[in-house]
Amino acid sequence: MNILHTSDWHLGRRLYGRRRYAEFAAFLDWLLATIEAERADVLLVAGDIFDSGLPGGRAQELYYGFLGRVAKSCCRHVVIIAGNHDSPSLLAAPKELLAALNVPVVASPYPAEEVLVLRDADGCPELVVCAVPFLRDQDIREARAGENGADKERQLLAGIHDHYARALALAEETAREAGGAPVIGMGHLFAAGGSTVEGDGTRELYIGSLARVDAGIFPEFLRYVALGHLHRPQRVDGRETARYSGAPLAMSFAEAGREKSVCLVELTDDGAAKVRQIPVPVPQRLAQIKGDWPAIAARLEALAHENESLWLEIVYEGEELAADLRERLDAGVAGTRLEILRVHNERVRRRALSPDHAEERLEDLSVEAVFERCLDSHGVTENERPALLAAYREIAQELADEDTLADKADDAEAEAGHAHP
Repeated sequence: MNILHTSDWHLGRRLYGRRRYAEFAAFLDWLLATIEAERADVLLVAGDIFDSGLPGGRAQELYYGFLGRVAKSCCRHVVIIAGNHDSPSLLAAPKELLAALNVPVVASPYPAEEVLVLRDADGCPELVVCAVPFLRDQDIREARAGENGADKERQLLAGIHDHYARALALAEETAREAGGAPVIGMGHLFAAGGSTVEGDGTRELYIGSLARVDAGIFPEFLRYVALGHLHRPQRVDGRETARYSGAPLAMSFAEAGREKSVCLVELTDDGAAKVRQIPVPVPQRLAQIKGDWPAIAARLEALAHENESLWLEIVYEGEELAADLRERLDAGVAGTRLEILRVHNERVRRRALSPDHAEERLEDLSVEAVFERCLDSHGVTENERPALLAAYREIAQELADEDTLADKADDAEAEAGHAHP
């Protein structure tokens, strides 16, 4: 039996305002082709199908369209669990319809519903899947008066361990009753020892908690453990058969150039599980350029010669003021297939957060306070400030109004999609 493991699609996610539907569509086309090429019998999707609880109509169209195509492929079963970005109610809404297509969806944590028996064409059990969705705080513990952060963390960990223990015990018993069918585990969580990349979009699952779930919650009888949440492909506690497949697209420029993959698991007759990573093609290249102006200019010129569509993040680290940095960059990419999505001026950030404010963090300041620090760093006189501040506030308000209109349009699209999945 061949099993394909993927997760963290984050359909609908944007990159600095840029919609990525073409990339998501390209990935799903590739995934369907890979299912056919590898003759995958089962597809496991370990959470975070969507990037938000109210995905837009286009994101839902990609999701349901893909499931409809998989139902006509060689893949006999698709198992989907909810992640922390997903809305359990939205995923569960078409549950009965998807079950008729052999696509069980586990959106909410009830152990009796998390243990699935997948059957072959003759109705015989061929696989037991213990599919545990993301466990929210309210699902696994009761708030108590007077509890502190440490108490909350201990209760969270205890609740997660207890829930998995009950679900896995039921899965083991179900497998015995099914004639010793192999058992696969699924979950959406942060296992101890897992690694992330700063800025890759991975959320801390429990605010205020540094809790990581010990990998020991996954017993040895599990032939394979398919996890979601971490966006880098990686083993869990070094175990070959317990893995995060990782997100199929780079979630930020911090991941530019990192290989993405899905996991192909071959269950052999002797009980072994052979795992192979299959690289995911990159539909849209990203690159991050750091350095002073000469280094940035040289890198832009080299990339322009490659004549490939490329989205860029520029991190300026030079000591020169470079007040015309954006103009220089626009001139550097003019007539090329390079597109700059974000410019970060590290010199301005350092000057704004001067040694006099060493204890401050950028996120602690308001955007206007940062602008005023920039005026200080550039030596702007008191006479010049009122006009600049007025212009800044006007621009900031216009941007806020544009964001509000865009959010309303997205909400309207999401509501329409939610009403007609």
